[in-house]
Amino acid sequence: MGNIRVRFAPSPTGPLHIGGVRTALYNYLFAKKNNGTFILRIEDTDQTRYVPGAEEYIKKSLKWLGLEFDEGPESGGEFGPYRQSERKDIYKEYAEKLVSMDFAYYAFDTPEELDKWREDMKSKGVHSPKYDYSTRMSMNNSLALGKEKSAELIAKGTPYVIRIKVPEDEKIVFSDMVRGEVSFNSNELDDKVMLKTDGMPTYHLANIVDDHLMKITHVIRGEEWLPSTAHHVLLYKYLCWEDSMPKFAHLPLILKPVGKGKLSKRDGAKFGFPVFPMSWISDNPEDSFIGFKEFGFLPEATINFLALLGWSPGTEQEIFDLDELVQAFSLEKIVKSGARFNIDKAKWFNQQYILKKSDEDIAELIKPLVDKAGYVVDDKYLVRVCALMKPRIELLPEIMEAGKFFFTDDFDYLEKIVRKKWKEPNIVHIKEIKQKLALLEDFSKSEIESVIKNHIESNELSFGNIFPLLRIAITGTTKGPDLFETMEILKKNKILSRFDVAFDSFDAIIRDKDN
Repeated sequence: MGNIRVRFAPSPTGPLHIGGVRTALYNYLFAKKNNGTFILRIEDTDQTRYVPGAEEYIKKSLKWLGLEFDEGPESGGEFGPYRQSERKDIYKEYAEKLVSMDFAYYAFDTPEELDKWREDMKSKGVHSPKYDYSTRMSMNNSLALGKEKSAELIAKGTPYVIRIKVPEDEKIVFSDMVRGEVSFNSNELDDKVMLKTDGMPTYHLANIVDDHLMKITHVIRGEEWLPSTAHHVLLYKYLCWEDSMPKFAHLPLILKPVGKGKLSKRDGAKFGFPVFPMSWISDNPEDSFIGFKEFGFLPEATINFLALLGWSPGTEQEIFDLDELVQAFSLEKIVKSGARFNIDKAKWFNQQYILKKSDEDIAELIKPLVDKAGYVVDDKYLVRVCALMKPRIELLPEIMEAGKFFFTDDFDYLEKIVRKKWKEPNIVHIKEIKQKLALLEDFSKSEIESVIKNHIESNELSFGNIFPLLRIAITGTTKGPDLFETMEILKKNKILSRFDVAFDSFDAIIRDKDN
């Protein structure tokens, strides 16, 4: 297949959407599968939409996910610079070349003139007016004005853009590795701007020039770019680069959980799940978003989940580490239809990876959360808590949420059960169990279990009456990991102290009920 070279080319206009991450992942997998080169190129030509910090965010996010680049702004390479804003002069040269070959032209129309023209066209019943073969000769451009007048305007410093000259009645055909043969009628296309008044190229020109100069062999990107590909194919033809034109693969959309429409950044806030790899903090709270990382996802699980959103290995296997994904991946197995975003499936993947990790690794991952919450626990204690909670969680913060009682005495009691069961003779037996536990020298899981079960059995009591009260006294709830192991981890003094506080609280709950 030759020397495979692919690029991930995000624009630093805000946080990197999870759809963009999947595009980066598929490029990475394809490159590594074919011993190729994976390139990061920052497409920052649209200075009006540039957001400070966005480039750094993109790089940090991809690093967290383990997607390392072979060439890019920081790693360098022989085809740099890898930021388009640093390549400005290159694009102007090719834009002028297109003009000289009569494949592009200067357009002097001001934004105000274009707005007025669109309004006039709409008033005549043209709902989507296009600057194209049918309208260009009535506009303020070098084709209508002639070379002499145009040269005069340029010499005077009149602002202009350079537009591609799309031919009339031409069929533009290309092969897509996901969709097969794709064709467009040139009459459907407008004369897109190639070079803006500030001398910066638009995406279309910069993309083509850079892909050619960086020897990109395959363009793997989202299907939203499919309509633009017709213009790109024309540019390869006009610049006599058809023989080196890369192969295209347009990826299916990631759809909303309901299955209709593209997953947007607002869907995360609406449905309560992340749509960005890492959290993005903005001055405007409405533009701040939680990320997969902060939500409690592991990078390996995030990668595994995203890989299967639009690609199928053709087997029953679902769990893949990054190396296994590289071996299994092929562009031919990418599906054409959109892939529905299923947060429950994402959590399932995360749970599988949490279970595979060591207790020590999980403890290390949640230690920053523990510290941030102000809880003081030693490392060995935290490892034991993680071991006990690990099978019960899908997201890392749930260790602290569902296991709050391991970190603090400040928790509420499940009052409904207390009102129902905190009555004689249960009260007498619970207090007797507490006294027996206080006599234990070996406060281990087996000894605790023996004391409690022996008391219940020897007194012919119902486990359903005693057990819930014991658990609520110690944890505040009837749900949780093994009670006896929980008690061993919390240790004797903590357990006895919690019993004392709980008994007083239970009495107060009953008094409130009676009043």
